[in-house]
Amino acid sequence: MPRIRQVTALAYPLVSIEWADGTASTVNLIGWIATGGGLLAALASPAVWSSAYAEDFGATLAWDGDDLAIDAFHLRQIAEDQRDFGLSDLKAWQETTGLSNNEAADFLGVSLRSWNNYRSGAPISTAVKMLLRASQRDPLLMHAHYRPRRPGRPKHVA
Repeated sequence: MPRIRQVTALAYPLVSIEWADGTASTVNLIGWIATGGGLLAALASPAVWSSAYAEDFGATLAWDGDDLAIDAFHLRQIAEDQRDFGLSDLKAWQETTGLSNNEAADFLGVSLRSWNNYRSGAPISTAVKMLLRASQRDPLLMHAHYRPRRPGRPKHVA
């Protein structure tokens, strides 16, 4: 379970987090706030936003007010998902999964040309980044959607 060592409220909706493991993240919480409905609307107030603090021995980021908090596990996940996913991450994903270029393209629903462009350093689409991260986090996505390629040419159907 990740723990928060220190939190600093930056300009809304950004927070700077120093984690107990010595790493640091700047996290944009606008998506979390926007999907929280009226419950999290108070965070738009500069006075409330600036009151951010770590509680529960670093297990929670909280603000002054009614039930304004996010647990460190989900906060860390948001931070990881917002971290850039570059060429080295893409190559590490492929190495870990053991997929061929064709299989990786099939899994992601992109053309082989697009996959090869990503592997050559072309910008990776946001949707592909999200899917790669999600498949790392949840192996069931791979189990449900990966279709191995068979070697050789397809058999001729009469």
